[in-house]
Amino acid sequence: MMQSLMQASYPMVKASHSLSFAQLGWISLAYQTTASLLQPVIGYVADKRPAPFSLPTGTLFTAAGLAVFALAQSFWGLLVGAMMLGMGSSVFHPEASRVARMAAGDRHSLAQSLFQLGGNAGQAIGPLFAALVVVQWGQSSLVAFALLTLVSTAILWNVGLWYKHHGLPRLQRLRAPQKLEVALPRGHVAKGMAILLLLIFSKFAYVASLSNYYTFYLIERFQMSVIEAQVHLFLFLGSLAVGTLAGGYWGDRFGRKNVIRFSVLGAIPFTLLLPFAGLAWTEVLTVLIGLTIASAFPAIVVFAQELMPARVGMVSGMMFGFSFGVGGLAAASFGHLADVHGIEAVYRLSALLPLLGLLAIWLPDARRRAAG
Repeated sequence: MMQSLMQASYPMVKASHSLSFAQLGWISLAYQTTASLLQPVIGYVADKRPAPFSLPTGTLFTAAGLAVFALAQSFWGLLVGAMMLGMGSSVFHPEASRVARMAAGDRHSLAQSLFQLGGNAGQAIGPLFAALVVVQWGQSSLVAFALLTLVSTAILWNVGLWYKHHGLPRLQRLRAPQKLEVALPRGHVAKGMAILLLLIFSKFAYVASLSNYYTFYLIERFQMSVIEAQVHLFLFLGSLAVGTLAGGYWGDRFGRKNVIRFSVLGAIPFTLLLPFAGLAWTEVLTVLIGLTIASAFPAIVVFAQELMPARVGMVSGMMFGFSFGVGGLAAASFGHLADVHGIEAVYRLSALLPLLGLLAIWLPDARRRAAG
């Protein structure tokens, strides 16, 4: 929700600080880069030395970042706040993903989707709060939302205690049998990880075009008010949340590879039609895009964890970190494109990104055979 509040406040921030689309893109890039580069490193360290209390620590970084962003008086202050938000995400996600896997039983995709549902639901709610509060009271009102992270800090402190006293002993017991299983060939793993990273690139680069600039697109093309555009952004982000939950359930039921293929290939016709649609069909298509394109990510994370089962923290950090990094680079690139060629050009170009989903056809098998 905190990340979404930052992005949903862009129309107000752009007006109050006289920013260009490119500068908004750089703010997103600052957030996404710190989240991206640190996550695999933190995940790698956590594989060797688990850190249960990195969960509440991450929320404190997030609170500080949103407070700095809320009170910033210059473009550089906004960048610093965005970077601190990214640090909070990087500290939180690798170990949080491991906790979700610990608590999953044999429903790994469903557990990952429930974990990600929290993030997607928060992203969906952010624009509503921005429309109801930030539009009315201004950028500084974001400080009030930063205080809400103290609630999540208290909750995650208790999750950290569970992790320390119950999760860690269970993790140590589960690691021993894994040594008896035959590791997948290195080339097999490399091929699978490369395809997964390219699928993440296509998915999150496209989502960045909507989460960062959809409100501007609606305002310019259909002459909507800021509040109306925020509600439409909520509908798109809400569809991402529903799609994430459905994808986790389907991944356990129909197989992760099948869900990945359905998701990335199913979104292609909708994204290609969007730049040419009227308002009514734009509303329908964005919801369909959200439902289909979001359903892949829980399966992608679990698929990657199964390719490298001894490196769950590092792999989780890599998947989440790469998704954040791609989103930031895409946001910055689309911002420059919008400044030069107009906001509608963003959607004509980004519509081609899901075509990379065709690579899902060549995903290898992630299953391993037991030794002997």
